[in-house]
Amino acid sequence: MKTAKPSPDAPGLHSGTHGEVHDHGHARSHGGVERASVESALAMAEAYCRERGEKLTPIRRKVLELLLASGRATKAYSLLDEMRQIHPGSAPPTVYRALDFLLSAGLIHRIESINAFAVCHDLTQCQHGILVVCQQCGNVTELHEPKLRQALVAQIEAAGYRLAGDGIELKGLCAQCQESQANSAVKTAQPGAAGTPEAAAQSSSVIVR
Repeated sequence: MKTAKPSPDAPGLHSGTHGEVHDHGHARSHGGVERASVESALAMAEAYCRERGEKLTPIRRKVLELLLASGRATKAYSLLDEMRQIHPGSAPPTVYRALDFLLSAGLIHRIESINAFAVCHDLTQCQHGILVVCQQCGNVTELHEPKLRQALVAQIEAAGYRLAGDGIELKGLCAQCQESQANSAVKTAQPGAAGTPEAAAQSSSVIVR
């Protein structure tokens, strides 16, 4: 996977679930994108594959398109269900082979904590940041903090371990899911229970670990 900084002309691939583009300093979120941006991203991926002497076949392209349109980590069986709506004869090996190719080409991430897949931030120029993964909805935010990553890797190696891959994931609950959870807790709480110590503890629990 390339580590060069994204070109200023590269299309914005990731926006929030409500259509807002996320680009807050070093934290960038994987979110759904407009159709024009999806097509632009697919064209960039096709050119990238050609440069590598490989081909983004129609099946590979469709799987990548589904991930781009989803804007969040998606499980393989969900991709298979979507593929079958388009190509009824699609079989699991077809989707898994496409995912394997996209992984090897560096176009997508495997999100180990929820056994799902998400498009790399900046697609062909992903810099292997630290991924913060919402365990409820599959939203993925990529933190680009090279010094923090290097320090973490150094500590891991000092402890006698070697990373099995490039990915570093933090489990969490995104802001929208926290809000949804809090709203659900308020609705189901007994009268007067919102101010109890138990309710306060639930609303202030630390999710990322």
